[in-house]
Amino acid sequence: MKETVDDFADFFRARRDVAYRTVFVAVGDRAGAEDAVAEAFARAYQHWASVRDHPNPTAWVIRTALNVSRSWWRRRRKEFLTAEGPEPGARPLSEDPLDDALTAAVMTLSRRQREVVALRVLADLSADETGRLLGITAATVHVHLHRALAALRGALGEQAATVTEARR
Repeated sequence: MKETVDDFADFFRARRDVAYRTVFVAVGDRAGAEDAVAEAFARAYQHWASVRDHPNPTAWVIRTALNVSRSWWRRRRKEFLTAEGPEPGARPLSEDPLDDALTAAVMTLSRRQREVVALRVLADLSADETGRLLGITAATVHVHLHRALAALRGALGEQAATVTEARR
């Protein structure tokens, strides 16, 4: 799907919440997601002439933010002896925050499953777009999403997972 956005300010206002929520769910760290998304939008602004012409500028920003987050952790991985989970009660900064129980359940998923859920459900990307961003096939995206939804059904019950699946 080709987004047509000429003005960076309009693009930023329209897509910042989606980008933040997607990265937050994928990385599980509010502050890290905020920093990564801010850096990604700064890079998008610097290269707006080419980013604007990208088939999906939102996906470009999300992929850049995920890469920024991974790079940060790679540089600091030796400083941390144990992996930290998400901040207790961490929530996206939005008027429509994610449900606490759903957020907690999503954070129990593997990193790859969180990324797939974030990109497919929150960013509303296709399986092909998600696969290209993550460097996996569309079929693998479907497998990760199926397993993630099954895990969420188990954690939240059938009703909550039905709501989540309906958003696909």
